[in-house]
Amino acid sequence: MYTYACLNNISEKGLAKFSKQYQQTEDLQKANGILVRSASMHGMELSDEVLAIARAGAGVNNIPIEDLAKKGIVVFNTPGANANGVKELVFAGMLLASRDIVEGVDWVRANWNNEDIAKVAEKEKKRFAGTELQGKKIGIIGLGAIGVQVANTAVNLGMKVYGYDPYVSVDSAWHLSSRIKHLIRIEDIYDLCDYITIHVPALPSTKGMIDEHAIEMMKTGVILINMARDSLVDEEAVVRALRAGKIRRYVSDFPNPTVAGRRGCITIPHLGASTEEAEDNCAVMAVEELSDYLENGNIKNSVNYPNCDLGKCETGNRISVFHVNKANMITQLTSIIGSSNVNIASMASKSKGEVEYTLFDLDNAPGEDLLTRIRAIPGVFRVREICRK
Repeated sequence: MYTYACLNNISEKGLAKFSKQYQQTEDLQKANGILVRSASMHGMELSDEVLAIARAGAGVNNIPIEDLAKKGIVVFNTPGANANGVKELVFAGMLLASRDIVEGVDWVRANWNNEDIAKVAEKEKKRFAGTELQGKKIGIIGLGAIGVQVANTAVNLGMKVYGYDPYVSVDSAWHLSSRIKHLIRIEDIYDLCDYITIHVPALPSTKGMIDEHAIEMMKTGVILINMARDSLVDEEAVVRALRAGKIRRYVSDFPNPTVAGRRGCITIPHLGASTEEAEDNCAVMAVEELSDYLENGNIKNSVNYPNCDLGKCETGNRISVFHVNKANMITQLTSIIGSSNVNIASMASKSKGEVEYTLFDLDNAPGEDLLTRIRAIPGVFRVREICRK
């Protein structure tokens, strides 16, 4: 029997994916798996019972992923599960910014009791005249799950689409329309595009990437869309550029004192993934990732450990080892297993940065002495016996 806990409300469609082997608990310290959305886990003490955390969403800045890696706790996210919801909000933001819809609607609300509102509106509507998306140039920074969908939809809307991502995956490349021009310099995005939308993760290397220098390179009248993270943009520089007329509109999904209520800023209350469909998709994916890991030790879509998959255990005896990524570790592990007269039927080992994850399927059950000897190897974080025949 496995136990799981939810730190936030998780879609019932996702929780329904748990088999009868799972039981929900309110006691976080007794949970083998934790499902979370936005709750902060920084500074949270976790017991040895906790094996994995699944974030029902893409961003994991609310989880101390590096600290958990050293404890052998796998952190999953759900890339692409909310991509369509975010993509649709990107285009909603672009249309709001292009057509001055927000101020137009505000004018109607302010004049609702005017009996001649229809007649007056015909005179006032020129104040809210805008521009169309068709034929305009859009630059997409980051061609992951969301960026690819934005790019392909922009093509279908008749826009000229430019993409920038030096680390674009093979899977993303396969899904990109051939009509998208892939640029190798981010400066070309700034120089060419009427619209710029950002779809990169919030990392130390991307913090403030849209800064004053980047804004200086942009076209006058550019519309900047940020549905990724507010930390990616120097928003004080954006406000100055709005006042100067350099930026026409800034659309952000992250309200804060810098941009909320500022003229030229369209600030949305973090609604990117707030659709019924996105919440269901994220929950289903998170539960499937968590279940496969707890039952089989397989890892997919982890942010602190590499993908590693041995399928279902055919021998009935499987162990996993979390350890540092350095020379001679695999040799030590296989030597200890061999010297215990246990045969390795199959194995898989994958590394990610400073950590490595190794799965062993064994022909006979490992004794406690074997597991103790592996745990004693310097650089081993955790040894887990997944199944025993």
